[in-house]
Amino acid sequence: MDSRPLLYLCVRPEQQAAVGEYASFRVAMGLDEESLHAWDLVSDALPADALKRYRGFVVGGSPFNVAEPVKSEGQRRLESDLEHVAAAAIASRTLAMFTCYGIGVVTRMGGGDVSPDYAEPTGSTTIVLTEAGRRDPVFGVLPDPFEAFTAHKEGTLRLPEGAVLLAANESCPVQAYRLGDGLYATQFHPELTPQAFTARMAIYRDAGYFEASEFDAVSARVLAAPVDAPARMLRAFATASVAAG
Repeated sequence: MDSRPLLYLCVRPEQQAAVGEYASFRVAMGLDEESLHAWDLVSDALPADALKRYRGFVVGGSPFNVAEPVKSEGQRRLESDLEHVAAAAIASRTLAMFTCYGIGVVTRMGGGDVSPDYAEPTGSTTIVLTEAGRRDPVFGVLPDPFEAFTAHKEGTLRLPEGAVLLAANESCPVQAYRLGDGLYATQFHPELTPQAFTARMAIYRDAGYFEASEFDAVSARVLAAPVDAPARMLRAFATASVAAG
């Protein structure tokens, strides 16, 4: 049994959104601040001893896009740090859950393709598990199908070599996959409740995920969405990380 804490890696420049995302992960995973620490990768490089200090990692979303042709030095450094964690998870040296922007980082790192062809609008979507997803110890706790929240401008066009597809839908054929036994990647946001999603929407109202003039209508649809299942997967991930140690 591994008693070390997990680490939430923040890749959002907007502090208000980052604070809310960290709280959403803690609540969804059933952890307190001693069990889930936070590290702001936007401001600070990954600690050299992170793999020793933490039993696993969860990576949040970001307004950054992997397929951007021009990136700041800070984004390039941040993506390099994420790739370091991903490589360790693929090699079973740790356990990691990469979400939204994070799946793009892992896809590109593994030789897959990221494309704007599979962007999804802000709101809830129905996702189905593959046979591998139904058998997976983390994803297998989800109902099939299940509802989850999405809002992204790019998606996985081609899986990385060796990836096991776990979940999909028509609008975004790669909603989740596993690489090795230790790395999970989701396009959807597993941590969000309807209330937390609308709070995040307010922060990114003018970021191009939806028409700002339609904020009230989109918020109403989000608040009415029956999204609660993905948190079960995050709790299963937290439990698996204890056993993996």
